Amino acid sequence: MPRRNRPGRRSDGGPPERDLGAATGWARAESGVDGDWLVRTVPGSQATKHYRCPGCDHEIRPGTPHLVVWPADETGSVADRRHWHRACWEARARRRPHRRW
Repeated sequence: MPRRNRPGRRSDGGPPERDLGAATGWARAESGVDGDWLVRTVPGSQATKHYRCPGCDHEIRPGTPHLVVWPADETGSVADRRHWHRACWEARARRRPHRRW
């Protein structure tokens, strides 16, 4: 009999991942020491504007794949969205967001 995959279950046996918005395919939930976040991947073909990454303070140019991140709680709004390089987002626990003056 073929094996059935069960969506939402983690391979390490931990609790199911929260998929707020993932049912429609637009975002996934992530938790960290800095809180709960909704994260959406933006492929390079859909990146049409310039953004500034809060992790490294460098520009994200059009055509560059990146992440859009905003708070998962009800206080988060469109104004709270930030565009991050994937590596900067993954390193945020080691390197705090900053802004060069």
